Amino acid sequence: MAEKLSAFCDAGEEEEEEDDKSNGVAAAAGFVPGPLVSLKEQIEKDKDDESLRRWKEKLLGCLEMESDLNGQMEPEVKFHSIGIISDDFGEITTPLPVAENQINRVLFTLQEGSQYRLKLTFSVLHNIVSGLIYSNTVWKGGLQVDQSKGMLGTFAPNKEPYVHTLEEETTPSGLLARGIYAAKLKVRGG
Repeated sequence: MAEKLSAFCDAGEEEEEEDDKSNGVAAAAGFVPGPLVSLKEQIEKDKDDESLRRWKEKLLGCLEMESDLNGQMEPEVKFHSIGIISDDFGEITTPLPVAENQINRVLFTLQEGSQYRLKLTFSVLHNIVSGLIYSNTVWKGGLQVDQSKGMLGTFAPNKEPYVHTLEEETTPSGLLARGIYAAKLKVRGG
């Protein structure tokens, strides 16, 4: 009988790391975001350039002028769910925020050495969010055993939620790797 690896959700807040090493992918790539400009200003800027106007229409889709272009500068990213996709059991999706009764309980069990992908469903409101990055940290018995970082991308406000699947990962295997793991996924703008 194969041993199983289990993971549970930890909804507790962790202290933010502000040193140079924690700036993630954006700092490593030398990305420096420009000043925040409202979506309305971005659309009206360079409106005489036909190709730029078409590109903006393609990027922004079907925004309604009055309700979507309210002049708010800060983009808002709202997460609806997190899921895990595995050949072992298909897909399990957990709505966000995690319900009180699911905090610190096992959300899914994976066979050791199995492959899986995390799937995020989120909406972007009010303005374009650029350089959205993630950091996924995994602990076993209070010790950090893995950390992965990556770029999700740049997203425009949209009526429909975005669905983004992270790269495939493999669970650890072997006698010492068996047990319960805790994971924390952080997403932030670059």
